[in-house]
Amino acid sequence: MLTRLMAVVTLIALLGTNPALAQSEGAVDAPDAPASDATTLEDILARQRGEDVERTNRAAEGSSAEEQARGMLGTLGGASDSLLWEGLRFGTADITTQAGGPAATVLVQDGGMLWVGWREGPLRTYGGYLLLGTIGLLALFYLIRGRIRIDGGKAGTTIERFKPVERFAHWLLAGSFILLGITGLITLFGRVFIQPLLGKEVNAWLALGSKWIHNNVSWAFMLALVMVFVFWVIHNIPNRTDIGWMLKGGGLFSKNSHPPAKKFNAGQKMIFWSVILLGGSISLTGLSLLFPFEMPMFAATFEKLNAFGIPGLIGMEPFPTVLAPHEEMQYAQLWHAIVSFVLMAIIIAHIYIGSLGMEGAYDAMGSGQVDLQWAKEHHSLWVEEKQAKAQSAPADATPAE
Repeated sequence: MLTRLMAVVTLIALLGTNPALAQSEGAVDAPDAPASDATTLEDILARQRGEDVERTNRAAEGSSAEEQARGMLGTLGGASDSLLWEGLRFGTADITTQAGGPAATVLVQDGGMLWVGWREGPLRTYGGYLLLGTIGLLALFYLIRGRIRIDGGKAGTTIERFKPVERFAHWLLAGSFILLGITGLITLFGRVFIQPLLGKEVNAWLALGSKWIHNNVSWAFMLALVMVFVFWVIHNIPNRTDIGWMLKGGGLFSKNSHPPAKKFNAGQKMIFWSVILLGGSISLTGLSLLFPFEMPMFAATFEKLNAFGIPGLIGMEPFPTVLAPHEEMQYAQLWHAIVSFVLMAIIIAHIYIGSLGMEGAYDAMGSGQVDLQWAKEHHSLWVEEKQAKAQSAPADATPAE
């Protein structure tokens, strides 16, 4: 009984000597009551939506009496929960860490919620629709047009289309891109499709393996991209014959109609430059993700776009030019995935034409030898050049001594 009485007396004494505590014990509707220092739900949700939220600087607003009360009654040494989380959220908390490197002390980066929303929303939705839509359109085209046959029938003789080193570069590029595409899709869609069917443990192992394969096979992709560019760039420069090929749709939509073309027709040139430009962009953002502190890309890119007034042309505010490493990685990952989806759709169409869609096309990268009649129908100007060189070679050759 005596203990309880002493506790009551102590509490009354505290209330009498600390106006802040006495006021907090008063009526809620008191006009002079200070605003709550708690972070509101709307504050958190606004920041998660990517909206600017003004910092209240509650620590500077606190009175000495309040600080004294927190020191005596609180458990955080003079800082409330709201002050602590505000400091973490705005990067001003007093944090020490043994980890080195930029942004090592960033514990809360709730701006990443915008990235999560894009990744789990539009990226998955529209990326999936793009791939499924491409496959559906190709299936419809096959049902309507059927396989493109060799109109004149096979000649029975062949002509060399690609050398072994060229085919090696092509298959290295194709194989690495397929692996990168599959592992990227597992990473993006694993929790949606694999985890409900096979469980969290299987999805975790697949995700871990996909990450390892993706990071390491990327080097083969970049090497092959350089090789393909060096081998074929000279043959993929646009020329006047490409206009006629485009006007006739490459003969894909009508039988017995094959516009003249050199070693690469206009359609193949579009595939080539798509692979080089989009593949190059994918490679750069991939390197930025592998080395985020050494290769930040988007702050400098946004600065140049702002200088040219690009955001204003599309009705947007200027892009941010000061980005934390986390934000650099988030932008890089989104761009990496978006461009990859576009390139995957293009490559699916390329695979269709090179296999099921056109008779004799696979031989170009299979054995390197194509049927002469097929070559005359699809690359007539190239065949004429090859035959002209073959006929002039003996006359121009110098006899061995």
